Amino acid sequence: MLCDGIHPHFDCSPGDRVFDYGDLPLPSTSLKAMRNALATWLPSLLAERHMVWLGGDHSVTLPILRALKVHLNRPLAVIHFDAHCDTWRDHFGEPSGHGTWVYEAIGEGLVVNECFTQIGIRSAGVAAARDYVRNQGGLIFTARDLRGLENSTQLSSVKDAIRERLSSHGNPPVYLTLDIDCVDPAFAPGTGTPEPAGLTTAQVMTLLEDLADLEFVGMDCVEVSPPYDHAELTAYAAASFVWTYLSGRLMP
Repeated sequence: MLCDGIHPHFDCSPGDRVFDYGDLPLPSTSLKAMRNALATWLPSLLAERHMVWLGGDHSVTLPILRALKVHLNRPLAVIHFDAHCDTWRDHFGEPSGHGTWVYEAIGEGLVVNECFTQIGIRSAGVAAARDYVRNQGGLIFTARDLRGLENSTQLSSVKDAIRERLSSHGNPPVYLTLDIDCVDPAFAPGTGTPEPAGLTTAQVMTLLEDLADLEFVGMDCVEVSPPYDHAELTAYAAASFVWTYLSGRLMP
């Protein structure tokens, strides 16, 4: 349906411009080995295409940001949809993982701290981790902050805050990372770490559509787990988000 369809908001389809590289040959037995293997692919892929990466877990985002900073020769703004802050200093005793990548990206200077925006955060965690992005100068819009806000007008304060930060810091290139567990399990049950009281698919779609004119340089959509899905709800939501992002790239 998406491949043949015209997006109802953007009135276009990216279907004839999409190329699927398939699954990259990445080892699954070691996080370090996976990232090292991915790093060998990144320069050529980034030079050739505007990339959308489909995970996998959120540990793939860190090497992508590292490569993008080299490719663009500047740190990036990030819009991060997630239920979890991913700012832990270790991952259950390991130095790195899908729960540490934000902490690592900020620490390595890969991002413009003030232009790092988290949307949908709601999981349990110590205050130091939950508030880390804000304490480093960034923005956090928790799922609680967004309850009851769904259409373009209601979400205008979120969009305005993001745009103001980008403008005041020279409009750096923007990377979009979307963990599917930002969405409430009612809409996306197929993920490994579901958190109740999350965003609706409509909230996410409104923000993706209304921010489509930003200078995005890539996207990933991660943490979809088909074995936990029901009636392909999660896979279809993820596909629709990616389709919307790609359709937005075709705007004049």
